[in-house]
Amino acid sequence: MGPTGPQEVEHGITVAAPAAAVYDLIADVAAWPSVFPPTLHAERVAGDDSDERIRVWATANGAPKSWTSRRRLDREALRVDFRQEVSSHPVAAMGGAWIVEPLPGDRSRVRLLHDYRAVDDAPEHLEWIATAVDRNSRAELAALRDRAELAAAADERTLTFDDALRVDGSAKDVYDFLDQAGRWDERLPHVARVKLTEEAPGLQRLEMDTRSPDGSLHTTVSYRVCFPHHSIVYKQTTLPALMTLHTGRWLLTENPDGSTTAVSRHTVTIAAERITAVLGEGAGLDEARARVRDALGANSRATLGLARAYAEGKR
Repeated sequence: MGPTGPQEVEHGITVAAPAAAVYDLIADVAAWPSVFPPTLHAERVAGDDSDERIRVWATANGAPKSWTSRRRLDREALRVDFRQEVSSHPVAAMGGAWIVEPLPGDRSRVRLLHDYRAVDDAPEHLEWIATAVDRNSRAELAALRDRAELAAAADERTLTFDDALRVDGSAKDVYDFLDQAGRWDERLPHVARVKLTEEAPGLQRLEMDTRSPDGSLHTTVSYRVCFPHHSIVYKQTTLPALMTLHTGRWLLTENPDGSTTAVSRHTVTIAAERITAVLGEGAGLDEARARVRDALGANSRATLGLARAYAEGKR
């Protein structure tokens, strides 16, 4: 049996937001982890605002995948065409387009087109891809709609903050401590249980039970993308009740004197509808933001402090 032609599918959604604003969310690939639930991390690796190469890490049917794509961006036409350059099994080829069509009353119609081929044109591979494309397309379009329609509210509920520490040691040694998260239950007092699996080289799944300052335990699941020896980027896919989004980055910069500046950066979106259930009657967004900042900051500073002790002990 010879190879079949590419499979083609289209998904769409109507958004109560101006077409230009919707296009901007699609075009800004670095922001995708905060917009699209399946996206773990995404970045431009070459190019500019009209022609770029991007690397994407995302879940598909619950499994983490990574690929490299080329994108052509046309802001005037409100269209982004994409084609995977390096696909992830069982995908042999994948491409498509985002098309934003203006509607009356500052509304938009978003069309998401895909064409794909499976490895060996195997029926089981085609079925897997069809399920993943359908699931992710529906999730991404709904998330895009929600983010575009609630942009102002989302901005108010979202906070980004850093904690930094100077380490008299190498970036590699600090990185090793952070990379070896499977030992955090031995090394970090606020981690009660940890399970780390390497889903693919440089792509980790981290499941933890973490103690909050009030003593309560929270189970979280994160996917981590590791860039030795300067950065680990992560996104939580199972979150504490007070958050709808939590992404983060460990960033290490080695200084000319041999010391290292270690930074922990968090971006969090508060689950506004759950504030009173978690914090009690009368609590509002300010209290929720403060609680999240304090809890995550305390854990980050504790981790950085122990990473410093580890790295400085290596000198």
